[in-house]
Amino acid sequence: MNLKDPKLYINRELSWLKFNTRVLEEAQDSSNPLLERLKFIAIYGTNLDEFYMIRVAGLKKLFKYRIRVTGPDKMTPLEQLKAIRSYLHSEKKVLEKTFFEIIEKLKNEGLYLKNYEELDEETKSQINDYFYSNLYPVIVPIAVDATHPFPHLNNLSFALVLKLTDSNEHKETKFGLVRIPRVLPRFVQIDNTYIPIESIVQAHLDSLFPGYTIVESAPFRVTRNADIEIEEEEADDFMELLEEGLKLRRKGEIVRLEIGINAGEDLIAFLKEHIHIDDNDIYYYRIPINLGALWEIVSNKNFPHLLFEPYTPKILPPLDSNEPIFNIIEHEEIMLYHPYESFDPVVKFISEASKDPDVLAIRMTLYRVGKNSPIVKALINAAESGKQVTAMVELKARFDEENNLIWARVLENAGAHVIFGIPGFKVHAKIAQVIKKDGNRLKQYVHIATGNYNPSTARIYTDVSFFTSKQNIVEDATRFFHFLTGFSKRTKLKTLYMSPFQIKPKLLQMIDEETKRGKEGHIIAKMNSLVDQDVIIALYKASQAGVKIELIVRGICCLRPGIEGVSENIRVISIVGKYLEHARIFYFKHASTQIYISSADWMPRNLERRIELMTPISDQNIAERLTEILQIQLKDNVKARELLPNGDYVKVPTQKPKINSQLLMEEYAKLLHASHEKNTANKAKRLARRLLKES
Repeated sequence: MNLKDPKLYINRELSWLKFNTRVLEEAQDSSNPLLERLKFIAIYGTNLDEFYMIRVAGLKKLFKYRIRVTGPDKMTPLEQLKAIRSYLHSEKKVLEKTFFEIIEKLKNEGLYLKNYEELDEETKSQINDYFYSNLYPVIVPIAVDATHPFPHLNNLSFALVLKLTDSNEHKETKFGLVRIPRVLPRFVQIDNTYIPIESIVQAHLDSLFPGYTIVESAPFRVTRNADIEIEEEEADDFMELLEEGLKLRRKGEIVRLEIGINAGEDLIAFLKEHIHIDDNDIYYYRIPINLGALWEIVSNKNFPHLLFEPYTPKILPPLDSNEPIFNIIEHEEIMLYHPYESFDPVVKFISEASKDPDVLAIRMTLYRVGKNSPIVKALINAAESGKQVTAMVELKARFDEENNLIWARVLENAGAHVIFGIPGFKVHAKIAQVIKKDGNRLKQYVHIATGNYNPSTARIYTDVSFFTSKQNIVEDATRFFHFLTGFSKRTKLKTLYMSPFQIKPKLLQMIDEETKRGKEGHIIAKMNSLVDQDVIIALYKASQAGVKIELIVRGICCLRPGIEGVSENIRVISIVGKYLEHARIFYFKHASTQIYISSADWMPRNLERRIELMTPISDQNIAERLTEILQIQLKDNVKARELLPNGDYVKVPTQKPKINSQLLMEEYAKLLHASHEKNTANKAKRLARRLLKES
């Protein structure tokens, strides 16, 4: 069978939409606390903003320039655009129903979302005062006519469009806008009542346009092509398709219009005249526009019972002692699984190095470090104290360009050697190296991770951290940083694997080895996305040979499982729950080293256009623990959805015992944290292992 047959591949854009649907399903899940359900709607909305800003914008550009280059599924840009619009217009009904259901149930808890006209007179009076003291000086009324041109609307601009008539005898019709700046809150809070800001402004339009009668008004929001500011992992492939000559495009073409359901034909015609939007990209909403702003309500501290039970990440043995972290790493390799285990030891690793007089050098990659980063502050202190600090700061980490640039300048001013990237590649690897003087010799220590050096996201993303001082890995770390700082076109590491030169060939080689073993072969792989056609074909061939393949793919998956004669031995699940599954863990039964962690997903951009690392785990205890993580996720029957051959996902049937892999990992960490005494800790460890096996 032709394994390049387009029928064997799921379109990546439609697969992403199915992922966002799984996020929406969490909002529908009545077993989740109410504010958590509202949070999932906020996440759904933010995800969709980004999808339209880059993926839909990219498809529109490909269509505009008549570029018909497509993925393995062979859908043209126009076919994809039609499918996306149809999907989203249909799903909008589910979104609105879910939103109103949650808001109605929040009322029973004493938490309200009300429009201005629904307020009692006392609250209206408070809001009136608020309008004139806090909103009136800031919002911008805009007339649009022959002498007042239609203004430029920034990406994700939120505003009101209105139709007015002059109060004079001619009753001349006018159109205008009221811009609502982003510095203003999306909702105004009075006690536990939230009032959408647009309903407050609408109630006071007469004050903004004195001498005119307001005929109608509606809130709206525009989305522009924002490939300069969008998260890079959604942009790379479209940029590859467009030649340099096509990059002379006008900045930020408008690609979506969201507007209130009550907008009349005249308002729509007025907007279309000025923003040139396709009818299919206009979305009429009965719910508040800009769902991401629902975080303002979710963050209300008065309703902790409407959120998931808080969990405090644990510091487990041997890192729970006061012993210097380098002494511990020198005696054993250590793995952490965030957020069940605290990120503090990672911060401690850099912080202790910055203060240790015997430390000569600290090197690390910085991709998304966040604001007020304790890690970067430690690097600054180290550089100022005379240590050699090398920081690879990726300025192309979109959404974080400005933040990363600020940190880069501060590091340079402190005396650090800052690298701003590798020409033609993004550096996505997560690695830190500390070099320490020990008498007449040097000792080296390395931290490698699947996620970013960001303590904030480490509390909500599942990721793996790995500490080691083994000679073969620390030597590779030195080669890696020499590659980043010097001239070297094709550096190859000896123990670690680096893309774009080594990871993909190694993966294909290990898949091929399992294929040769036939029914004895077994592959388990956990990742965010699976898109690369070469890897998918290799997996299809392995399945045809009888290899058992189990994939845990949170987001995009272009592989079709369960196709007779092709992929009937492949199972794909996706887990969406309390935490964002972000770790990449790979198991190959017959590889010389069976288990690996990586910063790279199985996508062309990660395997061919980025600097990534894949790390073999040779320590038996750590390998067993990583395998347990994979096994427990494969048993999840609460938050797991299984991918069907047609591209749909269905919830895995819930059986006894109920297994929510994320909550189970919380219990696992709690048990391991049960005692600081060694004997009791060992007992807790045995209990934790038994808990997993019984599940």
